[in-house]
Amino acid sequence: METPREPHFFKPLLPGFQSGVEIPLDFYSKHIQGAEINKPWKLRSDASDQIWEVIREGRTLTKGWKEFTEAHDLRIGDIVIFKHEGDMEEADADDAPTFSYDYCFLAEVTATNQKDDKMFLPVEAMWCGALNQQCKEVKLVNKEGKSWTASFGFSESDGAYYISRGWRKFCRDNRCTNGALFVFNVVGDGTTTPLLCVCTERKECTELLINHFSRIDGSIASTSRN
Repeated sequence: METPREPHFFKPLLPGFQSGVEIPLDFYSKHIQGAEINKPWKLRSDASDQIWEVIREGRTLTKGWKEFTEAHDLRIGDIVIFKHEGDMEEADADDAPTFSYDYCFLAEVTATNQKDDKMFLPVEAMWCGALNQQCKEVKLVNKEGKSWTASFGFSESDGAYYISRGWRKFCRDNRCTNGALFVFNVVGDGTTTPLLCVCTERKECTELLINHFSRIDGSIASTSRN
């Protein structure tokens, strides 16, 4: 799942993904806008010699997409890379089962980490198989599938991984305010560039948010009693 050279975008699969997949606006504007609507497009993957015909309605691939997802056993939380080749779209769906999706973490946007352009991951990230100290960059992927490249490093003094030189831009481009929370789902195989995908729909991600707000509510209650 190396980053392709062709025009491409990442698409995290969220609940309801079988009904259609939306092409990110920036990608659509640069590479697709103006093409004939409702003309069958061809979709293929490295996992099969078969070609699926899908219909594009506006920015959404609809009819035929469900059959493609079923043929590749795609599920919520999977990441698909779409590469554009004229009227052909190649989807690297075959890579998904080999990647790790077993680690989520909560990140808070703060004035300090935006100013320093540096955001630390929890210490527990050391045990995530998709990350290691040889990794020098990561891709931050928002819900729309747009990605940002950021530097990645390890602090010996803090005993933790961190994201830098790209974190601030990710926050600004996504119009984040101080105090905004992201749940990142780490995707990778330990050898290629990891993806840190924004996702709140998975059970594990939802639990992180619930636990976070429970701690805040408990702290407020304790303070009010004092």
